Amino acid sequence: MIGWVTAGATLGAALALLALAPAAWLAAAVAGATEQRLLLADARGTVWAGSAVPVLTGGQGSSDASALPGRLHWRLGLDGGALALRARHACCLNGELLMRWTPGWGRSRVELQPEPGPQGEPAVVGQWPAAWLVGLGTPWNTLQPSGSIRVAGTGMVVESVQGRWLFDGRAEIELDAMTSRISTLDELGSYLVVLEGDASRGESASLQLSTLRGALRLTGSGEWSAARLRFSGQASAAAGSEDVLNNLLNIIGRRQGAVSVISIG
Repeated sequence: MIGWVTAGATLGAALALLALAPAAWLAAAVAGATEQRLLLADARGTVWAGSAVPVLTGGQGSSDASALPGRLHWRLGLDGGALALRARHACCLNGELLMRWTPGWGRSRVELQPEPGPQGEPAVVGQWPAAWLVGLGTPWNTLQPSGSIRVAGTGMVVESVQGRWLFDGRAEIELDAMTSRISTLDELGSYLVVLEGDASRGESASLQLSTLRGALRLTGSGEWSAARLRFSGQASAAAGSEDVLNNLLNIIGRRQGAVSVISIG
């Protein structure tokens, strides 16, 4: 009888500890998973219902850091067979963002569900100030970008199948009215990055970069697979903007005459 009482008390204490797990535990998990590049600073509440200030950093030992205004609020719980995270952030998220993680045998699935937009249009996840990227350190702290980063998409799912990551759906990242302290231009331009994949085929997701408007012309393509990005592209100046963009082109990539070659992965 004493053994059963002890076991019951131990189980009760464990459940109480789990129910009251501090938000700092979730903050520590996020920091570890991102190698200290995304921090949930000043975390308050519990793992299940809390808030924090999102901060980007250059990683462990870096002195670079940039925080978003206001606080990110979240609720974490079960939704059928999935663990569901519901987040709100007045500055940046479009309403409530739902992220569902569904574990499985040899595979797992992470699904991003932003609030739906007008019929036929991609759902908007949110919009962030480009200046937030400065916290990541090099090269962003040199470029000092400003403008906005808008993310939208349809059916955005990341699946892990036997250790291989696959993207399913379409994500659109619009870089709007971008500027840099390296250039004296009032605006460099606006750009669109499209990530599109079909996990059912087991193929890598394609990545396309194009220029919507502006003096700085950016183009490129690549693929994302197994959590690795491969990209090749180029940057150039529109006619009449060569001199004012020369320094920026030297920083963006490897110069080949009038073109700056960009290579990742």
